[in-house]
Amino acid sequence: MADAPDREALLAELAALSATATSADGAVSLAVNTDGVMTRLRLSDAVSRMSPAEIADAVLRTYIEAQRESAKRTGQLLAPLGTGGYLMDRLRWRVQFEPTPLPVVPSASPTPRAEPDGKVLKDRSEDAPAAPPPSGPVPDDDWYGKGMRFEQAW
Repeated sequence: MADAPDREALLAELAALSATATSADGAVSLAVNTDGVMTRLRLSDAVSRMSPAEIADAVLRTYIEAQRESAKRTGQLLAPLGTGGYLMDRLRWRVQFEPTPLPVVPSASPTPRAEPDGKVLKDRSEDAPAAPPPSGPVPDDDWYGKGMRFEQAW
């Protein structure tokens, strides 16, 4: 059986991991950590010629690209520990995620709810019905036992 990787060295590598991405036009550059959380965002002067929707779309697409790279590298670091479990499932999902272009939706309201065709962002705050409030005390099992996987990733 192969030796398990040194825990402290692995944690140090994960903490130091940073993935960067730059949009094709160079307008957006950003970095994410091993969790896919944005740690740096830089916008070039090119954004002054872009609409707010174009800027938002460029940021989001570049962010997704950096998250994919982060997920790939994190998965490679964690692979010696095993490839099953919730954590590895989430890393695989991040690598395969593809934003869906939104269709143009005519709107009678002054603020359109959808971006022009091909944009990723959409206000979905009114799409989901409000959940009914719990009736009385709710045990933790009702919140955490539905859908979460608790198997160890290694």
